[in-house]
Amino acid sequence: MAKKTIIWLAASFVLCSSFGGTIYAQNEQWLQYHSARELNLVGISSTTKLLELSDKQPTDVDLPKFTGDSQYFTKWMTPMVEKGFLWIALDRSHKLGMYDILYIDSNGDGQLADEEPIRQYRMEQTSSYFGPVKVVFKLADGPTSYHLNFRYYGYDDTKRLYVSTGGWYQGEVDIDGQKQQCVLLDYNANGTFNDKALVPENSDRIRISNSTDSKDTSFVGNYVQINNKFYEPEIARDGAFIKLAEAKDIKYGKIRLPESVTEIKAGGMNGQFTVEPENGIGTLPVGKYRINGWIVKREDDKGSKWELEGLQSQSKGLFDIKEDEEIALEIGEPIISTVAASYREGSYAFSQQLKGKNGENINLKRNGSRPQAPQLNIKNKDGTYDRTYTFSYG
Repeated sequence: MAKKTIIWLAASFVLCSSFGGTIYAQNEQWLQYHSARELNLVGISSTTKLLELSDKQPTDVDLPKFTGDSQYFTKWMTPMVEKGFLWIALDRSHKLGMYDILYIDSNGDGQLADEEPIRQYRMEQTSSYFGPVKVVFKLADGPTSYHLNFRYYGYDDTKRLYVSTGGWYQGEVDIDGQKQQCVLLDYNANGTFNDKALVPENSDRIRISNSTDSKDTSFVGNYVQINNKFYEPEIARDGAFIKLAEAKDIKYGKIRLPESVTEIKAGGMNGQFTVEPENGIGTLPVGKYRINGWIVKREDDKGSKWELEGLQSQSKGLFDIKEDEEIALEIGEPIISTVAASYREGSYAFSQQLKGKNGENINLKRNGSRPQAPQLNIKNKDGTYDRTYTFSYG
C-alpha cells in the first residue's frame, strides 16, 4: 500500500471525527515509515534469515559488468513482486578478496544490469555489511519503498549471506479516544507486515503502548490486547496503515497451570498473550498456541525475590484451546541442573546448564539480576583430590 498524500489523510480525519472515536478506531490510521542499518540500536528486535548462495550465473538475467574474478547469486523471496523473488548478486571491488559489492533487483524488473552497485558500509575480517538497501514495490495504487540489511560471511570454503528487515512503521494511533504508540515490524523479512503464524519466526510483530520507551512486541494475529480489551487488527500488507475494531463474541477456553507459575506467554494465529493465572487457572481465545515462555516468582526467608523464566523450544509446547474446555499444561518446576565434562589435550572442561522438565532453557534471577555463578566440587574416590571451583558466565 503506497503512502497517501496529505490531502487524502486530511479527508480521512474529517470523516472519522464526524462519527466519534469508536468509528475512528475502525478506519485507516496511517503510520510513518523508517529505516536503519541496525534495528537493535533503535530498540527493535528482528530475525535474520540465511540465503543460499550459488556461483552459477542465472541464464535469464542481464548482469552488470563485474569487477571480481567470481560472483555469487541468490534470490530474496517476497510475495510483493509478481515473480515471488528478487535476484541478488555479490561481487568484489578487486579480483580477489572479500565480497564487498552487492547488487539487487531493486525495481523488480528481473534484471541486474540496470542496478547501481551497493558497497559495504562496514567490513570485518570475515564479514561485509550492506544496508539499508532500498527496493521499490510496484503496487496497484502506486510504488512503495522497503529496505533490507545484509551481512556477507566468508571464511575458507564457507560463504553465507544473511538478510534481515531494514525498515518498520511507527506512529500514533487513536484507541477509544486515547493516543497510543504503534510499531509494525516485518519480523520474517519477506516484505509484508501482516503475516500470522504458529511458529514465532514466521510471524510479524506489533507493539501498541502508551509509552514511547516500550520494547515489548507481540505476534501479529487475529487479536491484539490493549488495556485489557481485545481488538481485531487489520494491517495493510505493506504496513502503511492499521485498522483496529473492538473484538466481539470471542469464544474462550481455559488453561490449568501449576500454582507456582505466575505468568505464561503463548502465541499463535490469534496473536501473543501474557496470562497471569488466578489459582492456577487462565483463559485464552479459542485456537492453537505454542508456549513461548513462563515465569515462576518466589521470595525466600531473607526477603530476596527469585525469578525462574522458562523459554520454550520450537519443537515442543503446542496446545489447542477449545470452547468451554480446560487443558492442563505441564510446565514450571522442577528445574534440572546438569553438568557436562569434556576432555581435550590433557585438560578437562566443565559446563553447567539449567533446563525445564520439557527441555526449556532457564534464566534465573535474584532481585532482578543474575545470581552468583554456582560452584562445582570435584573429589576423587580415595579423597586425595578435593577441590571446589566456581563457574563463570560468558
